Amino acid sequence: MAGLWIWFGRLNKCKHVRKMEQQSEPKAVDASADRVFAFSDGVFAIIITIMVLELKKPAGDDFHAVLSLWPTWLSYATSYLFISIVWLNHHYLLRNLSGVSLRLLWANFGHLFSVSLIPFLTDWVAESKLAPVPVSLYAFVFLTVNVSYLILVWESQQDGRTKEHKPLASWMIRLRSTATIAVFLVSTVISLWAPILGFTMVCGCLILYTRPEIKASNQHLVRLGKIQKFLRYPTDKR
Repeated sequence: MAGLWIWFGRLNKCKHVRKMEQQSEPKAVDASADRVFAFSDGVFAIIITIMVLELKKPAGDDFHAVLSLWPTWLSYATSYLFISIVWLNHHYLLRNLSGVSLRLLWANFGHLFSVSLIPFLTDWVAESKLAPVPVSLYAFVFLTVNVSYLILVWESQQDGRTKEHKPLASWMIRLRSTATIAVFLVSTVISLWAPILGFTMVCGCLILYTRPEIKASNQHLVRLGKIQKFLRYPTDKR
């Protein structure tokens, strides 16, 4: 009987030691974040590869033949810049993750799905020479990419999954995303009547995303870490 109690004691001790080892191994959590990182990078690489393969050579051997493909060069350059910006922001967001959840994984899948639609619309806009409907749907895809990114930002900040949480910077990211969503929505509608104007609005909106990290101008508010609901500006409450 005494031997049985000793055996149970050793078993419980082994379980306790194993549990402590698992809690002290951050790599188990980091590995999940790393896999999301690697998978996402692979998807971005494939999307850009598809866009490159869709490029067509000029019909002639003079500059006129090259210039006649201006819709192709314009749509490709815009899409390439947009995907680069999306990747930069995606990289900046995910590098601060200390762990992932199932909801965050699905949010990331949704974000990558919206980005994967860009090559199709890019080719359509080029072949139609900036026709109203293709440009409108092109702007709408940009809108869905932004919405899915905003969801990804929100989900990444739940349950303390970010290694460095900066309230003011997070608020500014949400504000910027919401502002660009509004611009993309307007350009989606305007493109049905004025596709050139709508496409120009899309291009101009990309400037807001060239810098993924928004530095807080008031470090005191960052140290306080106090923000109100969603888009309300952080307040200094004592």
